[in-house]
Amino acid sequence: MYNSYRPVPGWALLLFLAALAVFGVALRLFVGPDLMELGMLGILGAFYAVMLCAVVVSIAPLRTAAFPALGVRGAGWKPVVFGAIGTLVLSVAVSKIGPEVKGMQAVEELVREPRAFLSSLLLLGLLAPVVEELIFRGLLYGWIAGRWGTIPAWLVSSIAFAIAHYEPAHILLVLPLGLLFGYLRRRTDSLLPSTVAHIVNNSFAVLAAAYVDG
Repeated sequence: MYNSYRPVPGWALLLFLAALAVFGVALRLFVGPDLMELGMLGILGAFYAVMLCAVVVSIAPLRTAAFPALGVRGAGWKPVVFGAIGTLVLSVAVSKIGPEVKGMQAVEELVREPRAFLSSLLLLGLLAPVVEELIFRGLLYGWIAGRWGTIPAWLVSSIAFAIAHYEPAHILLVLPLGLLFGYLRRRTDSLLPSTVAHIVNNSFAVLAAAYVDG
């Protein structure tokens, strides 16, 4: 563990939730019905953009202290590489033995469209993992770890990450990955290994849906 660890203050988490609500309402008011015309990629892009803006607003008052609080620091190459490899192995294993996720069928059909592939890879394979890691292994983990320790932070952030995927079958598939990402965060006190592992997992899923499953 790093001695420079700084917990995320509770007000930062509340500020994130407030900013998320404000930006969400603003998006609904100013874009409204036109949002549906953007298609699934447009909706997902707007969704993650709103969450990213809320994260920025919540940590802006911390200034440079935001980086250690969120775990934005180096971790060495070993946990990054082993985390990525472990994620691929776990992802393949879970997808083989786990239930089928009906809600993902529309996304899989989308990434198979040649014109949407690159956008899907950038959005689902890069932006989504970064935003989700900042929220669950950054803000939430950092706040819980500062109050109750790293083990509760690992478990609660992993469960919250899984529940956020909503569909029961998807929750079951995502929970093992969330626990692995949380372990990487706790073991290294860095957001880097879990973020890289998350990017690898999502990018692999997009590539598999586009070129293997289809």
